[in-house]
Amino acid sequence: MRYELTKELETGNTIIDGEHSELFRAVNNILDACSKGQGRNIIDSAIKFLLVYVDKHFAHEEQLQNDNKYPDIENHKKFHEGYKKQLKEIASQIPAGNPSVADLARLNGHIAVLINHIRIEDKKLGKFLNK
Repeated sequence: MRYELTKELETGNTIIDGEHSELFRAVNNILDACSKGQGRNIIDSAIKFLLVYVDKHFAHEEQLQNDNKYPDIENHKKFHEGYKKQLKEIASQIPAGNPSVADLARLNGHIAVLINHIRIEDKKLGKFLNK
């Protein structure tokens, strides 16, 4: 299954939607590599990208929330912190250069959590920012 920034996932905020598109491209690259039996070859660089990217993207979202006095900022930040912590934990458990199918599945499952967050919480944020 490929991830796409559909209308259901668009927030209406150019910065957030652009970064979500970049995230989806990176995740789709991982999925494409896995479907070709090459997931193990790219997992190290993919994890490094995701760790850096998630920090950067969440910081941008939180700055927008601060600047616009988003009323649910604390819950949003709480999710971000928990997500980053769990992503780091998952990443640290994947053996460099030799991930198992279970490792890749766990990472993909964690990405699905982020997609659900986008679908619900980021949509709320986008609606607020677009008022």
